[in-house]
Amino acid sequence: MKEQVQEVLELVRPHLQADGGDVELVDVSDDGIVSVKLTGACGSCPMSTMTLKMGIERALLERVPGVKEVVQV
Repeated sequence: MKEQVQEVLELVRPHLQADGGDVELVDVSDDGIVSVKLTGACGSCPMSTMTLKMGIERALLERVPGVKEVVQV
């Protein structure tokens, strides 16, 4: 599952980089919790929670079976 998550993050990454940010995969737990770290402009953006939930989490839930939630660390 970790490889699938990484592939989806690669699809999302250009959108984040266009605004000066990025995302790093930290961990994928056995129970489907994906931990990521938002970096660059995304790390300090007040809209980062929205980006995380409505962008990254949504893409992962749609494309990777077994993902339950995405959390920022």
